[in-house]
Amino acid sequence: MATDFQRRVWEALRLIPEGRVTSYGEIAKYLGTKAVRAVGTAVGKNPYAPQVPCHRVVRADGRIGRYSGEGGVAKKIALLNKEGVHVREGRIESFDSLLYRFEDQQVTRSEGS
Repeated sequence: MATDFQRRVWEALRLIPEGRVTSYGEIAKYLGTKAVRAVGTAVGKNPYAPQVPCHRVVRADGRIGRYSGEGGVAKKIALLNKEGVHVREGRIESFDSLLYRFEDQQVTRSEGS
């Protein structure tokens, strides 16, 4: 059974536009938490991939990171390529311009998160 935190992370994933990527840290910041590793764990447990686009989450330095969905990292790269996001030598090309920040979004933060 999913926790409230996991559901909040999965809802944040839905906000990442096609053709863009974000980082675990950006999601944590959006949710008002410093628990970046917990965000990573929740992203990795996303049962709705790829409809809930966890493949759009990468490391803060633009490296591709992991993908626990069927097909692993190769599938993540294929999904990103299909959206126009290109990966070279394990990194997102033009990462800075493709990085999605949640600054214009609002979130309901629960106490203690």
